Amino acid sequence: MIIQIDKNCTVNQLVDINAALENIGFKGTKINTQFGQYIIAIGKREFDIRKIGRMQGIVDIHRVSDDFKLVSSKWKVGKTKIKIGTDNWVGDGHFQIMAGPCSIESEAQIDSTIAHLLANNVTIMRGGVYKPRSSPYSFRGLGQEGLKIFYKKCKEHNIKIITEVMQVSQIEPMHDYVDIFQVGARNSQNFNLLDELGKVDKPVLLKRGISGTIEELLQAAEYIFSNGNEKIMLCERGIRTFEGAYRNTMDLNAISILKEKTHLPVIADPSHGIGIRRFVPQIALASILAGADGLIVEVHENPEKAFSDGQQTLSYKEAEALYKNINATLELRKNLL
Repeated sequence: MIIQIDKNCTVNQLVDINAALENIGFKGTKINTQFGQYIIAIGKREFDIRKIGRMQGIVDIHRVSDDFKLVSSKWKVGKTKIKIGTDNWVGDGHFQIMAGPCSIESEAQIDSTIAHLLANNVTIMRGGVYKPRSSPYSFRGLGQEGLKIFYKKCKEHNIKIITEVMQVSQIEPMHDYVDIFQVGARNSQNFNLLDELGKVDKPVLLKRGISGTIEELLQAAEYIFSNGNEKIMLCERGIRTFEGAYRNTMDLNAISILKEKTHLPVIADPSHGIGIRRFVPQIALASILAGADGLIVEVHENPEKAFSDGQQTLSYKEAEALYKNINATLELRKNLL
């Protein structure tokens, strides 16, 4: 059960609400976020919900049977949209493209990518400065100094930044240089990291775990929301299966299911989803038809020379063709659904 608390609710009213919950065998946990106050009430007894809902200090009350409460679509009217900077939105009809290299490699590379994005009206640049790699000998990013250069260059052109945070200790130094924190697949159930990202007032893109279920992804998002941050985007990036013909199995089913189960925006990552450059555009467009609210795509001036993930990264020319097809596919989706 989710209880929405009035912003002017008094201490005495809260005491009365918690006492009433205890009387019916429910345990209440108070949640404060950027946008509201809630009590998550857990219990098993059947009762007349109106007895609690009529109490002073309560705006609304909802039965939510899902184990994930706050990210469930069962209580919120309409879909969540998230503001990125001053004039960018994602979710609830606002489609966003996030594009850029797997890794930030140099200042010249940043300049080149920004020019490509500006020419194609893309306003969010992806790029890793801390890279989780399977091999300890692979390029692992330029770190904090690389992030500062990345931020400075993008700010000059009003381009927003999404980059991966890998551990709790990185959040504070990264905070002022990041517009969206990305949680990668390997950290999807790093609950300490999720707890701390729930305490910052910045959007978080949460990727599905390498072998994670939809339920586990939604529970991970619940950690962030329950710690105070409602600005969450979920990302389907493919899961590891027995198939070896491509990098991951892009679960297009998950996009449609997530759109039904949660009010949060759902982003698709076709680059990791299939891991083969020539198929990335098709998977991207299929993700849009499945209901995705945005795409995060790897793009590089010369993919063959990329420091990481070149095999799944689009060239500028390939990306430009994709952007045009995205607009056509969004129009098709609008007419079909």
